[in-house]
Amino acid sequence: MENTKITITIIYDNTAWDKNLVSDWGFACLINVSGKSILFDTGANPDILLANMKDLKIDPSSVDDIFISHHHWDHTGGLATFLTANPVPVYSPVDFEIPGQKAQVSTCKKLQKIHERIWSTGILDNTEQSLLIEQDGQVTVVAGCSHPGIEKIFNAARPLGKISALIGGLHGFHHFELIKDIDWVCPTHCTQYINKIRSLCPDKFIEGGAGKVIVL
Repeated sequence: MENTKITITIIYDNTAWDKNLVSDWGFACLINVSGKSILFDTGANPDILLANMKDLKIDPSSVDDIFISHHHWDHTGGLATFLTANPVPVYSPVDFEIPGQKAQVSTCKKLQKIHERIWSTGILDNTEQSLLIEQDGQVTVVAGCSHPGIEKIFNAARPLGKISALIGGLHGFHHFELIKDIDWVCPTHCTQYINKIRSLCPDKFIEGGAGKVIVL
């Protein structure tokens, strides 16, 4: 029987849930679902990315793909170095070339299936894409910074099912009514109102930070 569980391991974040790991401004997480291992963003500093992966016992060679949410330095800083170790396909919201690398880059202009149960929202507002995971008619949303806004991201995801979970950077998100019906939320990285979300949603709030492992 297929393992339907979703495992998300935060590798790179502004805080460290595991105090043995290094915290730094930026975001990256490893998503394991349906036999695929996807590195979502690559943080700002390649040395920190790879060191935290080593401490988490994540072998770079085990990664199947890289998903880049948007091309800000704190989400792409580790990309070129990682691809030197493992030149996997890259899913990106824009076409680009990586100096010295021959990685296959695919762009996602609109809602697009990447693997079984794994989708991209496609680029929203010409800035950012989010990763979507289907599970029993529900959808987990993984966002880098949510520049287009959570409402637009959720609207892009709804054709796949009910939004059940949200993880990632939410920037200045304050339309808290949008998350009242989801099962859990893990605000990370650039989110300005983490404490407010925690106070409003104590039963569904999950603490982020490098080293946090979430199993759904």
